[in-house]
Amino acid sequence: MDKTTLIILSGTIVFVDIVFVALALGINKNNAEYLLAGYNTMSKDDRDKFDIDGFLIFFKKFFIQISIYSTLIFFVLIILFDPVVSIVGYFVSIILPMPVMLYMGNKFNNK
Repeated sequence: MDKTTLIILSGTIVFVDIVFVALALGINKNNAEYLLAGYNTMSKDDRDKFDIDGFLIFFKKFFIQISIYSTLIFFVLIILFDPVVSIVGYFVSIILPMPVMLYMGNKFNNK
């Protein structure tokens, strides 16, 4: 692997990490009504029953952790293997936790 490829891949990974962290830190109780999918389509009564404070703590922690762990996985795989394996490992490390987030996020719905 040449140096240019490594720089481009690393830059892309850092950019995605910045997006994840900005998402985690940018969504708060005031703008969740507009930005959180599902929550923004709930009726006022359903929103009142939803534990938004607990969900936002979970949401922030989840996206910061996914940013850190997927990046570590990428760099370990790029050292041990080639760029293709590291990219596949990176995307798998992002995609696999998403159903877990959906499942665990449902516990904040107090209907």
